[in-house]
Amino acid sequence: MEIYKLSSTVGPASPRSAPAESQPDTIALTITDIKQAVHNENRVNVYVNGKYSFSLDIAQVVDMGVKIGRVITSEELADFKRASEFGKLYQRALEWVLTRPHSEKETRDYLYKKVYEKGLDKQYIDSIIAKLKSKHYLDDAKFAAYYVENRFVKKGISTKRLKMELSKKGIAKDIIDEVFSQSSRSEEAEIKKIIMRKRAQYDDEKLIQYLCRQGFDYSTSRELAAQSSETDSQNLE
Repeated sequence: MEIYKLSSTVGPASPRSAPAESQPDTIALTITDIKQAVHNENRVNVYVNGKYSFSLDIAQVVDMGVKIGRVITSEELADFKRASEFGKLYQRALEWVLTRPHSEKETRDYLYKKVYEKGLDKQYIDSIIAKLKSKHYLDDAKFAAYYVENRFVKKGISTKRLKMELSKKGIAKDIIDEVFSQSSRSEEAEIKKIIMRKRAQYDDEKLIQYLCRQGFDYSTSRELAAQSSETDSQNLE
């Protein structure tokens, strides 16, 4: 298609001269060149009347009918520039969610920060979130399952703390409950992980206090701390 011919030589079109009395007050806006962006092969730079004006990703170029020689209005130019801002912000958001799983709230907070830094319109955020969700890059249920199964796997963590962290990340209570109903993690196994790391630092009482501060219940912490102490004593005999 013509729009994919990224020329480096095409210049502005030469409109036919009109009689002096009918000359327009404003210069016609014509897309005179489309060049591939240097640092991003999925974006192109668009030139209007011989000067760089905005950039778009390839899909936007197709969807918006951008091609060399097209004469556009000032309103269309403004639309293209808004689409350019949207595309750049969407690309940042996509890179953000692909580095590791994120919740919708985390992503929304990230976008608010970028919008504030760049002085962009906040209206883009809802559209970007919707697009990421439609493409399954954002899914709070999958994020919560990933988080529960990978958070402090070796160090140990309480269910109470995990639920609190997920809640702060904007995960709904019903999703949290569903994830934990399917999780293989158990409080006893998590406590034992922590005892193995902290046994040498604390006596039984301080170890129990530490476990309780981490969100484990007192009775289970005391029972497993006592078992650990007894095992250590037997190993010394």
